[in-house]
Amino acid sequence: MGETPWTSLIGQLHASDYQMVLAVTGGGSKAISQLLDQAGASRTLLEAVIPYSHSSLAEWLGGPPEKSCSEATARAMSMSAWLRARHLAADTDPRRLIGVGATASLASDLPKRGAHRVHVAVQTTAQTATCSLQLSKGCRDRKKEQWLAAKWILLAIGRACQIDDSIAGESFDAQLFEEDELQFHVQPAAPEWADLLIGNLRCFAASGRLSQDAPRIVFPGAFNPPHAGHRRMAEIAAAKIGQPVTFELSITNVDKLPLDYISMHQRIEGFQGWDNQAELILTDAPTFQAKSILFPGCTFVVGADTIVRIADPTYYAGNVAARDAAIRTIADLKCRFLVFGRHQQDKFLTLSEMQLPGSLQALCEQVSQSEFCSEISSTSLRQRRGRHEN
Repeated sequence: MGETPWTSLIGQLHASDYQMVLAVTGGGSKAISQLLDQAGASRTLLEAVIPYSHSSLAEWLGGPPEKSCSEATARAMSMSAWLRARHLAADTDPRRLIGVGATASLASDLPKRGAHRVHVAVQTTAQTATCSLQLSKGCRDRKKEQWLAAKWILLAIGRACQIDDSIAGESFDAQLFEEDELQFHVQPAAPEWADLLIGNLRCFAASGRLSQDAPRIVFPGAFNPPHAGHRRMAEIAAAKIGQPVTFELSITNVDKLPLDYISMHQRIEGFQGWDNQAELILTDAPTFQAKSILFPGCTFVVGADTIVRIADPTYYAGNVAARDAAIRTIADLKCRFLVFGRHQQDKFLTLSEMQLPGSLQALCEQVSQSEFCSEISSTSLRQRRGRHEN
């Protein structure tokens, strides 16, 4: 068999000096075998994984996704893949590393209520790029949809490697129907974002105007999205301590999905229009032990659920000694916690009802229910937004 547009594309991939980790949830997994079938794959492919079950996907991402098949999940998969590539090829220039994530919902033996679609995301130090393909329902069988999903992944990788994929693209376009929908989204990285991802920076101010003084009150969170409850907590903390509040967003977290550049841009945009005193810092400090090293002497603004996680040995690989050592580091660096109660199962959870080690309890100050009581959550806002968009 002679060279095809696809063997040519894969050959160019293997001839490039890029290396990648590829994660595919199932649909489109033939892209892995096609990459491996051609000579030179060992130069390009560091690892390929298929986190097929929901629990496997949650383990790969570091936390459960809200939807298994979505652009956001594909982006989180690609960032996890990039971080994995950095680990596997630590001596490689990080600008030559690629993380690829793909998730799909294709034709099956049972009818699907939702659309048939493929989401592919590619993460590099320069950008986060996504391409989504919604297939005209009922027009193809599983085998044909699998072919399209695999080729869609290969095209996305080719674009990330700056390879001329025009001939392969024409071959792909010839298989599309008029009703098929394609969407693309590219978010270039600001220099500070790339430096944070690479590790050249530990933190930076989103506005670029961070005070030379270390922040005295730090409010960590995912802020997906920031809301009125966050704003009120910051107002109370500032009034109690007499210092402005600095919001902190880590691009990695112990039990949440890693942030890609699109997510970073969205979170930064979420703070626009807030009081000019609302400073947002982005960090690569996933734990409070790491945060305390970055911000010694500060007071952390946290919810009851967060302080419980800090006390839970599960977040230290089940090692109680590691948990106690982390709390000791936080105390030695003169950091404290201002704890806001939360509604949990129709009950307002306060410090007195939490099972905290005495060493952690000694670092905490409670905000009473009379001072703050809000049932707003970022999760409920995202769910409401999702219902509206659907």
